Amino acid sequence: MTQYGVLLLVLIFASLGLSAFAIFISISRYRRNHPRASALPGSGEDVATEAARKVLREFEKNGQSVDAALVTWSPDTLRKILADELPDAQVIVVSNREPYIHNETKDGGVELVVPASGLVSALEPITRACAGTWIAYGGGSADQTVVDRNDRVQVPPGHPSYTLRRVWLSDEEYQGYYLGFANEGLWPLCHIAFTRPIFRESDWEAYEAVNRKFADTVVAEARNERPIVLVQDYHFALLPRMIRERLPEAIVITFWHIPWPNSEVFSICPWRERILDGLLGSSIVGFHTQYHANNFTESVDRFMESRIERADAAISYGGQVTLVHSYPISIEWPVELLKALPNIEECRVRVRKRFRIPAGAKLCVGVERLDYTKGILDRFHALEELFIRHPEMVGKVVFLQVAAPSRGTLPAYKQLHEECLRCAEELNQRYGSDSYQPVVMVAEHHSQAAVYELYRAADICLVTSLHDGMNLVAKEFVASRDDEQGVLLLSTFAGASRELLEALIVNPYDAAMMSEAMLQALTMGPDEQRERMRRMREIVRDNNVYRWAGSMLLDAARLRKRGDLDRVTALYERPNAPTGDNVVSMFERKQAVGFR
Repeated sequence: MTQYGVLLLVLIFASLGLSAFAIFISISRYRRNHPRASALPGSGEDVATEAARKVLREFEKNGQSVDAALVTWSPDTLRKILADELPDAQVIVVSNREPYIHNETKDGGVELVVPASGLVSALEPITRACAGTWIAYGGGSADQTVVDRNDRVQVPPGHPSYTLRRVWLSDEEYQGYYLGFANEGLWPLCHIAFTRPIFRESDWEAYEAVNRKFADTVVAEARNERPIVLVQDYHFALLPRMIRERLPEAIVITFWHIPWPNSEVFSICPWRERILDGLLGSSIVGFHTQYHANNFTESVDRFMESRIERADAAISYGGQVTLVHSYPISIEWPVELLKALPNIEECRVRVRKRFRIPAGAKLCVGVERLDYTKGILDRFHALEELFIRHPEMVGKVVFLQVAAPSRGTLPAYKQLHEECLRCAEELNQRYGSDSYQPVVMVAEHHSQAAVYELYRAADICLVTSLHDGMNLVAKEFVASRDDEQGVLLLSTFAGASRELLEALIVNPYDAAMMSEAMLQALTMGPDEQRERMRRMREIVRDNNVYRWAGSMLLDAARLRKRGDLDRVTALYERPNAPTGDNVVSMFERKQAVGFR
């Protein structure tokens, strides 16, 4: 190797040092918080990790505490990661749901709607911080009237910080891709809620075509060949491979927001190999829990010709390596929305007056989409079990269930809606009176502000999913309680139960157990509530959404630097490389490692 080669590699290793240290700190915190995780980000003995260890030893020699260098995760942290670790990187987010919807009003005006979505609430502050581009399906009745000639609109309104790029779908495309394959096929397949998946060839064809349409849009929006593309959820299993084919130098991070089933359940899908091939086009595939990441890896091992690197949490397939990691999603902290809301006592007064809650009754709330995976009927059964076992509680508790209508044209959702209304009515007839209704069922959409007002007014919040990825309602409830009061009942089958251990963890299939947990919550004293809530708030604060995104971006930076180093190495290891004036130029070497 020439002296220029030695110098260049020294520069590369030096540039890796600080980056690697930040990654190592992130890994160290992850290990402390997840001691049982079997596959950890950055666990391989690569250049970045070794460099990080050297920098860490230098800190210790100088008497500096490692804790002093731990990251406080905020929008500024993300901006610094992008500026220092991924300079000039364009961040592109892809999701089915858009963060802002424009609808026509009856008087011909335009109404702005912010959907109450866990995905949107998690990703919107990230995209703002990164000044990125968000690509999504434009389904609002006025969406096309407010975009420019390139189908873009600057958001948020009034204080624009990123671009929303809308994609238009025909009714046939939406029916087949979204309602059909995504929500009658993949959704029940991945959620073990005992609803049979439905797979149709026509739905698959629409799903593939829509994924291709979104791939075209990503390529059109990319300013260069090296964007960071954050692909969101089960609507786009084929998209990573399609992007990889056209932007081979892009970092594609796919996050699967719902559970991944075991390989036996996944084998039901007729297009299982195509879905796995599509996802393995990603640089990184992320899940909420290590359990779901392991299930994905097992599915790949069973159905694809691949090499599983379990120590490094990586899969080698088709000449490419894909990292498979768990990144527990969260919410922003502090929650900006709380600044505009009244104090706890006023929220309680307003909510109780609106829903006619008797003065002496404790208020339990459930907030989610009307979906068979959320365990709404099971809560009703648990409430009845509470009244049977403890009849003295009749009149002392009201359960307010907010269930936003969702996918109402699908038979399974229509049936669920009817069953919920019937069950609520039966409970009210059996245990209610003229002045007391034990169940208040509200099947309508609520704004995020209205939802947080409900959280702040509640004595108990029930999150009893039959199967879930994370479920951000649990974390939103905790974040809303700056009074450090209130009790969270949380399903063991929701990813949030791995973090919020101070909640009352329940099995939603066991009505008797749920009823006893409800009684414990209803009779819990303020000191115990405060102790539990304080610890949960610390967890949500420390493991906020900026940490979720930052962890993925740091892993992306590590991959990019490793790829750049591999390209440099390849340049110097060319067989029969010429010498003299024909040798690889220093400019070419600088370009290979991204030096400016």
